[in-house]
Parts: sequence; structure tokens; C-alpha cells
Amino acid sequence: MIRHIVLTKFTPDTSEETIAEIYAGLSDLSRRLDGASGFTGGRSESPEQIERGYMHGFVIDFDDWDALRNYAENPEHQALGGRLVENAVGGIDGILVLDLPAAHS
Repeated sequence: MIRHIVLTKFTPDTSEETIAEIYAGLSDLSRRLDGASGFTGGRSESPEQIERGYMHGFVIDFDDWDALRNYAENPEHQALGGRLVENAVGGIDGILVLDLPAAHS
């Protein structure tokens, strides 16, 4: 399993509604793609408060690297990713992506 983790530092003028729309699109897409599951996303509620401006994030699990590649190359994903970049502080500089091999739970 591959855990796809995306953290975003949204611009101050990006509304929670806009963020929710983007995340809803990503959640819907992950439900429709073979090999993708477990979308979880939202605003951090961490008691540690060390987000360093990355207040929103999401996670999607993929069965394997091919499933992640299929998602990355999907035109709907690319459009939603473009919306993330448009609304992030400094564009792509306001986004962190990690893909970690993980054990099935």
C-alpha cells in the first residue's frame, strides 16, 4: 500500500468552502478509481500546533505505485491539483507531498 499525503498552506483569502469543494472532488475521484481508497482530509486540529502554516491536508491510500500513477495522470486529478496550486501560498511552494509505502491495516 502507498499512503499519499498532501499538506497545503492555503492563501488567507481562500475560503473554507473552496477548500471543501476541492477536497470533495478529490474524495469523489478516489472512490471511483481502482486501487484508491480511504480519502481523509480537512483542517488540522492538532493540539501540538506546529503546522507552520500547513493547516489543511489530505491522505489517500493506493494499492500500489501503478494505482498512484493512474491517479496522478488522471485529468480530473490534474484539474483539482491545479486548483490547489492556484490557492496555495507561493503556488506549488505552498504544497508538500509525501508518498510512503505502508502496511495494509
